[in-house]
Amino acid sequence: FFRLFTLLMANPDLTFKLVLVGDGGVGKTTFVKRHRTGEFERKYLATIGVEVHPLKFTTNFGDITFSCWDTAGQEKFGGLRDGYYIQGKCAIIMFDVTSRQSYKNVPNWYRDLIRVCEGIPVVLCGNKVDEKDRKVKPKQITFHRKKNLQYYDISAKTNYNYDKPFLYLARKVTAQPNLTFVEAPALFPAEGAIDMAKQQQYDQELQQAAAMPLPEDDDGDAW
Repeated sequence: FFRLFTLLMANPDLTFKLVLVGDGGVGKTTFVKRHRTGEFERKYLATIGVEVHPLKFTTNFGDITFSCWDTAGQEKFGGLRDGYYIQGKCAIIMFDVTSRQSYKNVPNWYRDLIRVCEGIPVVLCGNKVDEKDRKVKPKQITFHRKKNLQYYDISAKTNYNYDKPFLYLARKVTAQPNLTFVEAPALFPAEGAIDMAKQQQYDQELQQAAAMPLPEDDDGDAW
């Protein structure tokens, strides 16, 4: 505790590189652009073709900034270069719950990520849970359990669960399980609303699925 407290006091702008990966079109750019600070202070690194968004969060230990690297659509043309991953301290792998293919590709993104950033904390996020046409059901999402990752349903457009991946990663990178966000991040207003009754049902299904034995297949795609 004291070591971290000293670290945060000595580095009021403690920054960690966050690598954001997933198929093109799953909502990664929308996700990072919800955060006002990150959107206004973003920088474009032309040499490797990425936008870096500094996402600042105020915690009970001081401010933490995730330097969030966004691929600017490069992933549509094949894999990402190692420079994108190097020195990553944590990661979010995102898929779209309305696209089975984007979930089937999660193991490939995970493999590429840990080849360069072995041992970093990773959160798997299923985006677009506000959409009515959900194809990837909670019981089918098993990859995170096989690899001991954290999983969250999110909706970038409506800000649903926006801070959850960041809070989990903040606790991991600082090794401080009692860290909390003391004020809500500055987000742009939600676009549309989420069906909370349906979302509560999904959350319940996720909890039930967590108690079930894992399927035998290699990548958990039980369609």
